[in-house]
Amino acid sequence: MSVVIVGNPKPRSRTRAAAELVATKLTGAPPTHVIDVVDLGAGLLGWGDPKVAEAKEIVTSADLLVVASPTYKATYTGLLKLFLDQFGAGELGQIPTFPLMLGGSLAHALAPELTLRPVLVEIGASVPVRSLYLLDSDYETSAELDAWLEIARRYVPGHH
Repeated sequence: MSVVIVGNPKPRSRTRAAAELVATKLTGAPPTHVIDVVDLGAGLLGWGDPKVAEAKEIVTSADLLVVASPTYKATYTGLLKLFLDQFGAGELGQIPTFPLMLGGSLAHALAPELTLRPVLVEIGASVPVRSLYLLDSDYETSAELDAWLEIARRYVPGHH
C-alpha cells in the first residue's frame, strides 16, 4: 500500500500532482491513499484529533511513503512539519520513504536532503535513496526524475 503525504498549504496543488506521479511511476499503480495535510486543518495544532489519528494510522500501515512539500524559504513547509511532529521517534518502523520537494529554481536542490530527510529518519522512516528535488515548471518531463526512478525502484517493496 503506497501513501503520499503532501504538505502544501494549497489543496490539490502541483506538489500533490508531482507526488502522485512519483508514487505511480515508482510502484506502477496510483497511490492507495493521498493525505493532503492541509485538509487536516486545525486538528494539527493539538494532539488527539480524530482526523489526524486516522491519517497517522494510514501512514504507519503503509508499505511505501512519498512525502512531498514545496520549497519554502529553502526548507519544507511548516504545515508538513506540524504533521510530522505528530509522530514519535522511530514510529514509522523503517517504512521505505521517498522525500520529494518542488521548487522554482535549482538553487534549493539540496533542500530535501538537508531538511526533509533528517526529520523523516528521526521518526523512523527508511530513506534508501537520495531525496528528489524537481522544478515545479517541468516535473512531468524531468530527466532527473527518470534517472532517480532507475535507482529508487530497487527499493520498492515487492518490486524486482
